[in-house]
Amino acid sequence: MPVGSKKGSVIFSGFRALGLYSNHLSHVVRYHKKHREFYIVTAVGNCFHTYNVKKLGIVAVSNALPEDISCLAADRMLVYVAIGGKVSAFARNKEVVHMYTGHGADVHLLLPFGDHIISVDRDNAVIVWDVESEEEYLQITFDKVSFEVSAVMHPSTYLNKILFGSSQGGLQLWNVKSNKLLYTFTGWPSGVTVLQQTPAVDVVGVGLSSGQIIIHNIKFDESLMKFQQDWGPVTSLSFRTDGHPVMAAGSPIGHIGLWDLEEKKLVCQMRDAHNTAIAGLTFLHGEPLLITNGADNGIRVWIFDTAGGGGRLLRSRLGHSAPPTKILHHGLNGHHILSAGQDGTLQSFSTVHERFNRSLGHGTITFFLCQFDARQSDWDSIVACHRGYLMTTTWNYQKGSMGAHKLEPKRFNKNRALSVHATAVDITSCGNFVVIGLSSGHIDVYNMQSGMHRGQYGEDKAHSGAVRGVSVDGLNQLTVSAGADKLVNIWKFKSRKLILSIDLGTSPATTHLHRDSGMFAIALDDFTLNVLDMETKRIVRKFSGHRGQVNDMAFSPDGRWLITAAMDCTIRTWDLPSGCLVDCFLVEFAAVSLTMSPTGDFLASSHVDNLGIYLWSNNTLCSMVSLRPLPADYEPTGIMLPGTCSNQEGDADLNTEMIEYESPEQLDEQLVTLSLLADSRWKNLLHLDIIKKRNKPKEPPKVPKAAPFFMPTIPGLIPQFAPSEGSNQGEQVREVNNDPVGLLKEMGPSGIDAELRGLAPDMGGDVSVLQGFLKMVASMLDSKRDFDLAQAYLALFLKGRVSSQLYFQNAVFNLFLFFKCLCLILKVAFFFVVALPSQKIH
Repeated sequence: MPVGSKKGSVIFSGFRALGLYSNHLSHVVRYHKKHREFYIVTAVGNCFHTYNVKKLGIVAVSNALPEDISCLAADRMLVYVAIGGKVSAFARNKEVVHMYTGHGADVHLLLPFGDHIISVDRDNAVIVWDVESEEEYLQITFDKVSFEVSAVMHPSTYLNKILFGSSQGGLQLWNVKSNKLLYTFTGWPSGVTVLQQTPAVDVVGVGLSSGQIIIHNIKFDESLMKFQQDWGPVTSLSFRTDGHPVMAAGSPIGHIGLWDLEEKKLVCQMRDAHNTAIAGLTFLHGEPLLITNGADNGIRVWIFDTAGGGGRLLRSRLGHSAPPTKILHHGLNGHHILSAGQDGTLQSFSTVHERFNRSLGHGTITFFLCQFDARQSDWDSIVACHRGYLMTTTWNYQKGSMGAHKLEPKRFNKNRALSVHATAVDITSCGNFVVIGLSSGHIDVYNMQSGMHRGQYGEDKAHSGAVRGVSVDGLNQLTVSAGADKLVNIWKFKSRKLILSIDLGTSPATTHLHRDSGMFAIALDDFTLNVLDMETKRIVRKFSGHRGQVNDMAFSPDGRWLITAAMDCTIRTWDLPSGCLVDCFLVEFAAVSLTMSPTGDFLASSHVDNLGIYLWSNNTLCSMVSLRPLPADYEPTGIMLPGTCSNQEGDADLNTEMIEYESPEQLDEQLVTLSLLADSRWKNLLHLDIIKKRNKPKEPPKVPKAAPFFMPTIPGLIPQFAPSEGSNQGEQVREVNNDPVGLLKEMGPSGIDAELRGLAPDMGGDVSVLQGFLKMVASMLDSKRDFDLAQAYLALFLKGRVSSQLYFQNAVFNLFLFFKCLCLILKVAFFFVVALPSQKIH
């Protein structure tokens, strides 16, 4: 797939990703001396984020790398990341300033060491790099059979010394300046997973794969104390430095153990601190704060200010720990997106700032719907279907929790063995009723406020197969449902009587209703799309082109576009008025859910095997985009999913190309073209007398005592300085505009009125000049250009104040002018009555 190609979507360009905070790599804590503040650096895919500890607000996002980050480290000035066998150094948390290449395998350990950076790859090669020169300072190769490097650290106060831990359980102390092995520690039977400096000099903490924790004095090669955790290998270690001798140890199942080093015992267990393995934990220097992160896409800050020695959650940034399955905008401003994930959580993500994110609770939600209205604070406004459950639940967005009602029909109480579950749900526009479709073919109506059952559709069942979609129109008049029996049924909402059944020929997969336009989109199992008009109750559009199951659909706010996502990894935009495909692009991972913001500025998508929610900006709102029908055999090109930082480079090039498009002066000779002049330049020509009378000053202007100096200018719409008296005007060449229409365009209403008055014989004009003006207007009408100006000029010419001055000149002239004007009026009348109705105005 040509992901990252400069071609891609014309309408949408990648904006940013929401809900991505951490992965399986350990975080890094940095201290900024000038700001006097701690910062956290976490890896997210192919970039890393920097947060401040004070509010966990995101400070910076690095530029994207070609591949996902495999290792992360940092010192006071730079952040080091490894991708494959390459190591990159980032400055200002943003851009790459150094690159270190030379490893033959993937780098999995990094250690900043003064002016050097130490990297270890999977082939057991250790390379010491000079940071500034990017040159290799030293390379050490270990025998992988006897000593496979699994951990590395620099013991405090040990100059030029590095301590290596191995998966065989041994330790080695090296002097990297002299390239000498100083001492070999016998070690332990289990492999070393973590090496961490303790607050005491010469003492290090060693975590083993057996779950054992050793506090070891490397100066005398003596173990001071041992601890055992029963949760599996030790994933991370950290020590408090605020006066409390406490050690924290992470585990693969998300638990944290707190050990008292003076009493040599376990003092507290922080169970389920994360849903997955603890990737990293760090006590801030001199503060009772513990920072943890894990592969569950979460960062948590714990504070130790309570009795018992345990920590309480102070602040956190949490995303989905499993891919989202359904997303939906909540609210009229498009600032919040509700998301249900495979991790069983329902969360709200803010597109404005992460501090507005919130979690509504847990539940195995497969589909949900929300209704935003003025009464959402009075009762629940969200209804959710749960995987494999007959019961549907209500949720309250204001309270951020599960609601008061669990909606379940009583018809299945006697036979619980039936595997019936809810498959579709919809809330009416008023927010008072919810309609629920079941896998048995039943459709039930409930009251949202009381949770009471209000009836069902059909005498026995609404469909003979599972209900695949159900929706209620905006006026609560009609209910439309689609079932696995290949039928679309339209019902009266109040009486619940069947009005019409439409045979689709193929079972529907999913449906979506745009209430404002009454368009009901149906995705079928044969990968085609049908659009039903609720007003005419007919199928008005059919689209084909997807090569996989259609997962979700979304309408643009005006109902003009239908946007679909399918398992063929394409996102397509269909134009309903023209019935054409106008946009299509490929993504690396198939989109499983789509939602368009109510304001139309962003399209949000969630994808297979991805934890984030991705925003795509609508280019048509900020630039001119020319949409053309795409052929049936159109092969789309791929673009990368938007990151948490900048837009895609290819999309920017595409938008620039579209902005440079210039329209011709006249699209077609048969089209009437209007001028681009402002209305004030020609609309007031017939009302100049009224305007002058209204603007006439009540008193004559008073001459100021001392008039200020001004540069003399020439009267007109375009300011021009008058030539000085001493200048040689004979040498100046004045450009003469031979186009009378162009001259009139440059004049204001008063100037045009004066010019037309000057055409009369008593004002210095002539009959031939009058004839020339009428020929000019006729030429403008024949060319179909500047149509509005031609009408305005002709109306002013035919106005009584012009013709009255000519009426008494001589009878022959008046008779000639009368016939001339009559012919022109008949020509204009013919143009309006016959020609214009059959033409389009451009």
